[in-house]
Amino acid sequence: MELLEFFQQHWGEMLAKTLEHIQLVGLAVGLSILIGVPFGIYISQKERLANLVLAVAGVIMTIPSIALFGIMIPILSIINHGIGFLPAFCALVLYSQLPIIRNTYVAVKNVDANIRDAAKGMGMTTRERLIRVEIPMALPVIMAGVRMAVILTIGIAAIAAYIGAGGLGDYISRGISTSYTTMVQAGALSVSVLALGSDFLLGQIQRWISPRTADSK
Repeated sequence: MELLEFFQQHWGEMLAKTLEHIQLVGLAVGLSILIGVPFGIYISQKERLANLVLAVAGVIMTIPSIALFGIMIPILSIINHGIGFLPAFCALVLYSQLPIIRNTYVAVKNVDANIRDAAKGMGMTTRERLIRVEIPMALPVIMAGVRMAVILTIGIAAIAAYIGAGGLGDYISRGISTSYTTMVQAGALSVSVLALGSDFLLGQIQRWISPRTADSK
């Protein structure tokens, strides 16, 4: 009952915090897609570079989020943005890279060689094969990487509230600092619902993409 009352009394603020959370995650994942997808395509043709890039991205993923936020603070303090949105944004972009780059790399790398040969036989250039054949076929797997990145960053963005990034994590950090259990529960539940809702929506998009790709074979 206390939790329900909390939602009823703070629904306006919770909506604003949810929009802050979505904005932070959306911008971070959006930039990660712009960086990670082209990079994943590029390294799919360069095996040694791919091993290095994926290893570095994997190492970044092993760094605890609080520690990475802590690393960002002194670096960005140089431009007077040591806390708040920017360090959280930068950290989330770094965390999002592995699933996006890895899935793009694997998807493009595993395109059927016979289909590539058929495209070559039709006289397609490397660029034409990439745009008209390889990327459309790889799109569902790339989308799965984006889906993983979104779920990951939604959770990590909640921790970013500790460095003043806002979002639903504010409820968790404030609730812990004041021993207000209901506030912690409200924040945690809201983050979970947002993650589940995003996963469902992106899953629908992924399923919508897959039949189209299959039809194009």
